[in-house]
Amino acid sequence: MADFLINWIANVPAFAVPFALAALGLIVTEKSGVLSLGAEGFMLTGAMAGAGAFLVMGGHPFAALLVAALAAAALSLVFAAMTVTLRVNQVIAGLAIVFLAQGLTGLIAAKQGWTNRPVEGLGRLDLGPLSDLPVVGPILFSQDIVVYLTVPIFLAVTYVLSRTMVGLRLRAVGDGPDAADAAGVNVALYRYGAIMVGAALVGLAGGYLSVGVAKLWVDGMAGGRGWIAIALVIFARWQPWRALAGAVLFGGIEALIPRIAAVGLQVPQYFVLMTPYVATLAVMVWASLRAGAQNRFDEPRALGQPHLREERR
Repeated sequence: MADFLINWIANVPAFAVPFALAALGLIVTEKSGVLSLGAEGFMLTGAMAGAGAFLVMGGHPFAALLVAALAAAALSLVFAAMTVTLRVNQVIAGLAIVFLAQGLTGLIAAKQGWTNRPVEGLGRLDLGPLSDLPVVGPILFSQDIVVYLTVPIFLAVTYVLSRTMVGLRLRAVGDGPDAADAAGVNVALYRYGAIMVGAALVGLAGGYLSVGVAKLWVDGMAGGRGWIAIALVIFARWQPWRALAGAVLFGGIEALIPRIAAVGLQVPQYFVLMTPYVATLAVMVWASLRAGAQNRFDEPRALGQPHLREERR
């Protein structure tokens, strides 16, 4: 039983990182007032680009992760053009990005021969004697570099959002774009920037999924994680550290699935596979009831609302 628990907890961080980075990216985007439902599409794009870059560039995992982030940021320009410039309904635009990415990633990967090709991917760091310590060794000192970088990434994003002028203006754009515009803030520029940075983080999550966790690309490998990240943002009430805690919760659920299979417990396969989505529904219900009790959400006040700059004479 002890080995089961140690192995399970040791695998939780790797399963939690994609949820954490995707949720953080969505928070950055939605702080600007743009509702981003395209997380699944950006995640798929990052996963395909990361695996493809690893195969093409001769096995450089950090370059592959960078390409994954950049590919998702490039696709986000389409989303930004639709929602910010053309003022298309943001729900429809997000769903369109998901469908576009599902078809485009499958097509590109099939044409390039990347589908189902295993990659070496990210390896776990060897910290010498620390990695060999009982219990804490495999849990704390045998993770890959992205796991260790996730907390500094959250620290940096939280600092920018809450302690800098850029973060203040971004939050102003999300809460009151008309007032921000009257104060001289370029609303369109900040929303474009937030969409691209947020998508890059979601793409990094997808790249980590293919290069760090699964270590191959298969069609649709995001497996609904982008949708779960959307629920995480609501659960976290748009607060990064709460999103990280929620990601650990969902990572623990996902890490438990292969552990159950490994020890041979007789649990129906489909029941186990639906567990993360049942948890998602429970989180959404809890968030809704809590918001009802407080009679408010902590979401940006202009979330989902397009901004039309009035002409001045």
